[in-house]
Amino acid sequence: MAIVVVIAGTYLGYQNFADSGCSGSVRLTLAAAPEIVPAVQSVADQWTKAGAAVDGTCVAVDVTEELPATIASAVTRDHSVALIGLNPAPEAKQVPDVWIPDSSTWLLRIQTEAAGFLPSTVTSVAQSPLVLAMPEPIAKNFGWPNKSIGWGDLLTNFSADEPLQVGIMDPTQDASGLTSLLALSQASGAVGGDPIEALKAKSRALTALDANKAVLRDELVAKFPKSQADIGGSNTVSAAPLSEEDVVAYNAERPAIPLSAIYMEPSPAPLDYPYTVMPQVVDKQKSDAADLLLKELQSPAAKNALATAGLRSPDGTYGANFPAPMGAPKASPAVTPAATKSAEGTAGAASLTGGDLSAVVGGWIATTKPGQALTVFDTSGSMAEVVPTAGGKTRAQVTQAAASVGLSLFSNKWSVGVWRFSTNEDGAKPWRSLVGITSLTTGREKLQNSIAQLDPKQNGGTGLYDTVVDAYNHVKKNYSPQKINSVILFTDGENENADGLNKEQVVNALKKAQDPKKPIRLVLIGIGDKVSVDELKMLRDALPNSNSGVFLAPDPTKITSIFAQAIGSRTGVI
Repeated sequence: MAIVVVIAGTYLGYQNFADSGCSGSVRLTLAAAPEIVPAVQSVADQWTKAGAAVDGTCVAVDVTEELPATIASAVTRDHSVALIGLNPAPEAKQVPDVWIPDSSTWLLRIQTEAAGFLPSTVTSVAQSPLVLAMPEPIAKNFGWPNKSIGWGDLLTNFSADEPLQVGIMDPTQDASGLTSLLALSQASGAVGGDPIEALKAKSRALTALDANKAVLRDELVAKFPKSQADIGGSNTVSAAPLSEEDVVAYNAERPAIPLSAIYMEPSPAPLDYPYTVMPQVVDKQKSDAADLLLKELQSPAAKNALATAGLRSPDGTYGANFPAPMGAPKASPAVTPAATKSAEGTAGAASLTGGDLSAVVGGWIATTKPGQALTVFDTSGSMAEVVPTAGGKTRAQVTQAAASVGLSLFSNKWSVGVWRFSTNEDGAKPWRSLVGITSLTTGREKLQNSIAQLDPKQNGGTGLYDTVVDAYNHVKKNYSPQKINSVILFTDGENENADGLNKEQVVNALKKAQDPKKPIRLVLIGIGDKVSVDELKMLRDALPNSNSGVFLAPDPTKITSIFAQAIGSRTGVI
């Protein structure tokens, strides 16, 4: 009977091809986020059954369900880079011809690390607004649906005497988690205009969220209370930023305690499901087939298929049978994939950048992951120059302010040291240790006080090469296997230490110092417009496979955001 079924299926497939008048086959592989797969599969099946063809050649589409993090990891593996927080993809995992992740933030993050990743097409085919999912009894206690709730309200919750337990998807591995962190970061920036207070508010939020983070959606939604007796329990969550589709899918199971979807203000960017034709698709027939499938996914029939899956169209409206949550807008703002680059060099209209996302990831890592960093500050004479955009403050003063804010960014899980460097800082040595690598649990005040000692040395040169080598070896000597180990160096110039190492010697010394068993990341932050970018790139390139990077702050007042970006990005901006 099994043989008869196979033969019959093969014959029917042949008949479909024969009836369409096409022959042969061009096969597209398409990987999509799990929640959109049913809609994509339905559209692809209808299209192929109707005789999908390119120049007389039949088209077949293989649709597979893949977590966006898995494909992102495979893409970065093929570009010899990596995204912070993602596990390496198995060698057997192949990059598809077409990819539909849940958000174009994945594409932005990849392009931040792999400049050569240039898809030929990036077009949104669906959307799902980001909402605050909350069990109905808790939401009604907050005044929902009559009262609007904003990201500022959620941020304030973390300072309450008895805060709600709020869950989140790990932002390094999930787009809804990353987008919600971005919204919270923007809300924290409005805290009295004080950067320290804003940082403290955000740090409280991230610390609380870290206690209830999840890698898989099923893990997080399983923490919602299953009965009235569970509400407020120690092992439950009372709220979590998720997609509208997540709420629809949860409520479709008819739980005893359904979820409310609270549409937050200001409205964050929704998940935008970018249809992405991958760079390796160079065959014209396959490329044409991908374009034709895209048109099918933009059809009215596709809109209804998306609605059945709990998703909206890219214009924010929804098709028939969409199970809209209570209070759901009939139309949310149309989406344009974030400003990803294409092979033609064009970019989307959205203002979000890879640097913005790296800064958010960096803040999360600094607050939630254990690390060890030796921070090294240029105190040469040129740091006394005035910054035009800083109201008469010098580069040193601006850097000191950024260092103070940056130190506040790190949680007590970190150990930090502070060096200053110029020339002849300690006898013939170009650097001087102000505070050795110290746990922030006990040494935060001492480290904070050391920042006042980063004043410029009059007529001091820049002993860059010797300082970099000595700093790297110092972290290597004090290496902590349980932590992220790094050297973070700030400089505004180029090497000026005639009595120290030359270019060839510094490169050889760094290569000799590198130990694969003790990975140390060298982060080089160039301040102002006179820094020698070529020298910084040379130092970075002397440490291959170390995730070292060069970051530039031509406007020194932007150092704090560049610093956060450097923590959240592996490779650098150049």
